[in-house]
Amino acid sequence: MTQKIIALVPMRHESVRVPGKNYRILAGKPLFHHIINTLLKVPELEAILVDTDSLEIITGLHDHFPDVKVISRPEHLRGDQVPMNEILIHDTSIIEADFYLQTHSTNPLLRPETVSAAIGAFLGAIPEYDSLFGVTRYQTRLWDQLGRPINHNPNILLRTQDLPPIYEENSCVYIFERQTLIKRRNRLGERPLMFEIPAREAQDIDDELDFIITDMLYRQIHGE
Repeated sequence: MTQKIIALVPMRHESVRVPGKNYRILAGKPLFHHIINTLLKVPELEAILVDTDSLEIITGLHDHFPDVKVISRPEHLRGDQVPMNEILIHDTSIIEADFYLQTHSTNPLLRPETVSAAIGAFLGAIPEYDSLFGVTRYQTRLWDQLGRPINHNPNILLRTQDLPPIYEENSCVYIFERQTLIKRRNRLGERPLMFEIPAREAQDIDDELDFIITDMLYRQIHGE
């Protein structure tokens, strides 16, 4: 049976660390254009929904992506301290689906093939897993804030490639059901599946340096 999967992409107008980053130009286009173009190439997605409080983004979507559904974020969900899960609860009430896939405009290097692979991995893992999230694999010597080793024994100097891997939640992709989201107030269920994404593809824009690096990587990958 075909599952109805809807993509959700929240985009705020304001950004503290990188002003206006969601519509700032990256590799010749507003940042949000890149993730929308990626999602439009994912055949498993039935629709794309963008939740935003930005008139600039709304106008850009209407002009360039008329098939994308736009939801104006309610005033009570626009504050800096509003949890993303509360925004997702609102968005999933707007459009019904079997599963929702969430990503961000700050992941412009994410490929449509990777999104499709994540969907396939998740659908193939039901019912053992009830949700999915993207991760980046690291094999390096890590320490906590008290100077304690996290994933290695300092007295046994293993090669980094032989260290047990550590995984970072990279925010590139989440897949979940609305009932899980409501029950747990969390897009991750009780049995989430980790889906590994290559580090370069998982590049996320959190600050100015990230923006510069991602712009350079995008141009290198696409030969610009």
